Amino acid sequence: MHAVIRQTLTALSSIVLGKDTQLRLALACLLARGHLLVEDIPGVGKTTLALALARVLGLQFQRLQFTSDLLPADIIGVSIYDAASISFRFHAGPVFTQLLLADEINRASPKTQSALLEAMEERQVSAEGETRVLPQPFFVVATQNPHSQIGVFPLPESQLDRFLMRISMGYPSAAAERALLIEPERRDLLQDLAPTLQPEALIELQNQVRQVHTAPALIDYLLALLRYTREHPALRHGLSPRAGLALAHAAQAWALVDGRRAALPEDVQAVFAAVAGHRLIASADRAGNAPSADDVLRAVAIP
Repeated sequence: MHAVIRQTLTALSSIVLGKDTQLRLALACLLARGHLLVEDIPGVGKTTLALALARVLGLQFQRLQFTSDLLPADIIGVSIYDAASISFRFHAGPVFTQLLLADEINRASPKTQSALLEAMEERQVSAEGETRVLPQPFFVVATQNPHSQIGVFPLPESQLDRFLMRISMGYPSAAAERALLIEPERRDLLQDLAPTLQPEALIELQNQVRQVHTAPALIDYLLALLRYTREHPALRHGLSPRAGLALAHAAQAWALVDGRRAALPEDVQAVFAAVAGHRLIASADRAGNAPSADDVLRAVAIP
């Protein structure tokens, strides 16, 4: 494993206990220049994960609490008249940061959620007739409450597709929960956590991800996975070309985290559920027969 990546994961695991797989996926998502959706019940560490990432990676951080009355201007910013200069001055919103925590994103209306679409895809914001470039790197970590809870809106498919990965934290193990109860508060420990990376080094790692080798046979495997989802009758539609690119980049990032310069089928399998799970939409009349991400992996043989 790359030394600085090992150091980063060690620092993260000192705050978020017993979630090594989720931490590796979150870091791989960032290295692949993607965005992360964390879906789970309140109180299992979703926000703490975002805070730890910002601290360890040395990134500028903004947290935005999504509510039903949140407006797009609350995310992007707004122009306010300045009497001294006799002109309007743009006041940037919280999206102008390097790591944005969109907390409980599905409590806001689809109109408000859509304010993030351009930012997440193009790394820029168009407002007041002007396009403004966002800081680099730009990483959105959004938390989402289960759909069964009161006061939530389903994320539109276009918004879901902007997230390279979706993960779930789950309950901690017995040993991790005992440590949570006995040891100091994890957020108090954040104050003493020194950054292991700086934005410039992080951008360099992101550039290295794209240089990880993907053999023709691995591309054939990716194409077979995509084709299987597109031909399955119980799925409303299969994985898109954008999903295929996301899967390739995530596999490259997972390989880099492991310290390898070539991606393997095992890397694709390691990230497949996180990349494809929220993109596999069941047909309305055959929802019970729709394959899960694990079903797809079992059905498609490695070339």
